[in-house]
Amino acid sequence: MADPKGFLTTDREVAKTRPVGQRVQDWNEVYVPGSLLPIISKQAGRCMDCGIPFCHNGCPLGNLIPEWNDYAYREDWREASERLHATNNFPEFTGRLCPAPCEAACVLGINQPAVTIKNVEVSIIDKAWETGDVTPQPPERLSGKTVAVIGSGPAGLAAAQQLTRAGHTVAVYERADRIGGLLRYGIPEFKMEKRHINRRIEQMRAEGTKFRTGVEIGRDIDAAKLRKRYDAVVIAAGATTARDLPVPGRELTGVYQAMEYLPLANKVQEGDYVTAPISAEGKHVVVIGGGDTGADCVGTAHRQGAASVTQLEIMPRPGEERSGAHPWPTFPMLYKVTSAHEEGGERVYSVSTTHFEGDEDGNVQWLHLTEVEFKDGKLEQKPGAERKIPAQLVTLAMGFTGTDQENGLVQQFGLELDARGNIARDADFATNVDGVFVAGDAGRGQSLIVWAIAEGRSAARGVDRYLAGTSALPAPIRPTDRALVV
Repeated sequence: MADPKGFLTTDREVAKTRPVGQRVQDWNEVYVPGSLLPIISKQAGRCMDCGIPFCHNGCPLGNLIPEWNDYAYREDWREASERLHATNNFPEFTGRLCPAPCEAACVLGINQPAVTIKNVEVSIIDKAWETGDVTPQPPERLSGKTVAVIGSGPAGLAAAQQLTRAGHTVAVYERADRIGGLLRYGIPEFKMEKRHINRRIEQMRAEGTKFRTGVEIGRDIDAAKLRKRYDAVVIAAGATTARDLPVPGRELTGVYQAMEYLPLANKVQEGDYVTAPISAEGKHVVVIGGGDTGADCVGTAHRQGAASVTQLEIMPRPGEERSGAHPWPTFPMLYKVTSAHEEGGERVYSVSTTHFEGDEDGNVQWLHLTEVEFKDGKLEQKPGAERKIPAQLVTLAMGFTGTDQENGLVQQFGLELDARGNIARDADFATNVDGVFVAGDAGRGQSLIVWAIAEGRSAARGVDRYLAGTSALPAPIRPTDRALVV
């Protein structure tokens, strides 16, 4: 156990963020550099090393949280890093981007502020990179088997790294021009600087993983031919079909999907553009959707110099404390103020968009909305509650409905889909096509980064068993697992 009295003597303290007026002028991560390490040992000491650590079950990866909390408390950073990497290939990603279901399941959180597990995690891995404890782990021998991984998001990268370390020759195919999937182009720089992805890619290259960018399986390469070329295939192409808003005026210029808007801002940071082709500068911006992607749009609009930013959510505002519908240790639906919300803008709940209004040139100018409420489990409009707000740039951040079926990948492989439109798979993450496996959002549906990494690791074990008959790779989860988080 770390500090036996730590949870009694130490208050919860989280990472410090830079002043709003400073950080909206750049695209660097919002946190004060180096502010965590001086406090993190004491924060790790708040861990009670519970007899039944519910944080394990709250985390889809099954992270050994009490163990690396103990090492962090003792400032044994190398051993803490070893425990962290035992279950997670990319803790610097989850430590920055995961909503921390582990903290929601923390036993201390029953009646006190939970342990800052996420902050401890990112401190351990950042220290490991700083001290050179993160090194390539190439296999001792090669199996002679080849694997193609389609998609380079967290699921694809995790599967690729596990399979490479198992001795297989792995090639990752990515349709974008850079590796990383939504980590690269969907997550703004101010949430995670892309140097974290770049150094992991270099580690994986040194281990033997090959990367092929600008190649879309189903369009550039026939999926069936790819299957013949490799001994196994892992599909980790994500759930990229965005939910649309079919209301009058949707066709107006200025109404975009979030994933049409956010990648362009990231491409500016990569040096591809001087200014984003779609920019919020000087415009009244409306973001439709109250989730994390919507918050990413809000923060991006602030940095581009929007005249105003309004975020709309059709659901009522969540409470600030657990409700009876979300008892501990489940992941609660709470009112959340992200760093982007701290920077300004208005959040409007219980409203639905009725239509868009444009000017004579076909550019959106106004968004018409109405207040809504639930009655007998049904969403109804409130009479006389219609109004319009200025909107010169609208982003749709309403989630995703499934994997892309327009590029031919599903059809060319001959894959079966489940009732939700995701690629169906069995307990080993195998599809109905021999030698073809699926991991992450493509099989699970839209979910969290921590689920993607967990599924990538588990799918790698399924592939390894398929190729070698047995596997020494860990299997954190099964496709039917739900742990304590939706």
